[in-house]
Amino acid sequence: MEVVMQAQRPPRAAARPGDSGRAMKARGWLVIAAAAVAVAALALPLASHAQSAAASQLKPNPEFAKLPQYTGTLGKRPIVMRLGAKTDDDDPTGVHGEYQFTDTGEVNLIAGDRDGATLEAEDSNDGTHISGNWVGTFAEDGALTGERMEPDDSNPVPFDLKPVAQGSTAAAAPVSASTPASASKGGQAVNGVGNLVIGQ
Repeated sequence: MEVVMQAQRPPRAAARPGDSGRAMKARGWLVIAAAAVAVAALALPLASHAQSAAASQLKPNPEFAKLPQYTGTLGKRPIVMRLGAKTDDDDPTGVHGEYQFTDTGEVNLIAGDRDGATLEAEDSNDGTHISGNWVGTFAEDGALTGERMEPDDSNPVPFDLKPVAQGSTAAAAPVSASTPASASKGGQAVNGVGNLVIGQ
């Protein structure tokens, strides 16, 4: 039976000169196509990560505009911090807020605890991941000094912040393309926060 089936198959065509070259070219194109697909598959996650990083830049929270303000420096960079007690009864020593670099407008969230004159807090530059630790002391005049470190407590950078008097305003962050509409109507956004407008 096997002999009959093999006999019914058409014989293989004899190899022609140049066939091996065509096969090599075809395999070469397949390798190139597979490499292009692999590169595209790797590039998509990188592009989406870059887009999500750009989209995750924090904006000033209008709720924090009501909190006490402090101005000063973190290292050599000028910042404005809004930091106040949490209103949650479950966390009586809890504080939260944000700080903004006045040279770039970059915003970071901050939250932690104040026990007497001691502040221990963590910050986040994306609202999700901890990007630093703060340990500081409040002076009798309300000034706050200490160090901000990386999440593993390395690379300490000193900070020195003074309270802004009630009714005063801190130096505004640079005006950017995202200036609130209220500021473009004759007023000036204060510290990048659109719900506080002066000069109307």
